[in-house]
Amino acid sequence: MNTRLKQLMKELGEAINGSLSESEQIAQVIAKIKDEGFDIFLVLEATIGFNRHDEEAVEAPPPELVGSRRKNVEPEFSINAHDVRFLKSLRISIDDAE
Repeated sequence: MNTRLKQLMKELGEAINGSLSESEQIAQVIAKIKDEGFDIFLVLEATIGFNRHDEEAVEAPPPELVGSRRKNVEPEFSINAHDVRFLKSLRISIDDAE
């Protein structure tokens, strides 16, 4: 990935983060949750795809809607060190035996 694209992706991430952190509506809902006596841990995931204009001629499969995924396929599950620390903070242990 070229340096300019990396910079643009970083700017996009900062813009998304900034718009969420400055959102009055989000702040109000978070305050309501805290007023109810809950701590809040918010993780948002964004999937961003891009391709060069000259690559548009290559036919890509249409995006798959969540509701149209095959029902009998096992979902992928992965857990990282941050997840383990978070679960441990909730006193939830992970069984490594599979």
